[in-house]
Amino acid sequence: MKLSVIIPVYNEANTILEIISRVRNVQVGMEKEIIVVDGASSDGTRDRLKREEGSPDTKIIYEDRREGKGAAVRKGLAAATGDISLIQDADLEVSPEEYPDLLKHIVSGETDVVFGSRFLGGAKFRAASLFANKVILFLANLLYGTRLTDILTCYKVFRTSLVKDMRFECRGFDFDSELAVKLLKRGIRIMEIPISYVPRTYGEGKKINWKDGFRSVHVVIRNRFNGAL
Repeated sequence: MKLSVIIPVYNEANTILEIISRVRNVQVGMEKEIIVVDGASSDGTRDRLKREEGSPDTKIIYEDRREGKGAAVRKGLAAATGDISLIQDADLEVSPEEYPDLLKHIVSGETDVVFGSRFLGGAKFRAASLFANKVILFLANLLYGTRLTDILTCYKVFRTSLVKDMRFECRGFDFDSELAVKLLKRGIRIMEIPISYVPRTYGEGKKINWKDGFRSVHVVIRNRFNGAL
């Protein structure tokens, strides 16, 4: 089997080489490819990524202009050749060392999709972030008949074949919600396992804002009634 790790990145010069190194070094018991999609970073991230261009296990995709996290992940998925895909943020909030626990349930055939739940892991959130997460989660569980605890998690792991024919529309952070609800709409069971989570502050580079929360709510509702599969 082969794992494709998709890393969307925008202005993460301080962390990008460390996250690539940690992804590369974690042992997962299978071949691994790292796909980094840079959203026209302007802080030196691209200069650091150039050091990785000759690495045989790494693909670097450069966008001419920033198109958003969702657009970057979609490009990464299009380039993925692994049997399993895993989405990894570049900001060190979550730990690649947890890959074995995320992957084992898919490798064993127990499930085809695993989400790493920050809430099951006991993570602490700022009040505004907690409220937004809970509202979006409540709507998703109500509309799709689930009991999930964290659909906005970065760590979404799935058999790549499940999403190759999906028609995605979201290009920003709302892609996290779109991917989750499209899986649910197809009747695909999502297993959750706890993960550790160390959130950054806005001063440290957090890029999600209240507009992303409203877009995610819209995505959850729209896809329940008329979203394309």
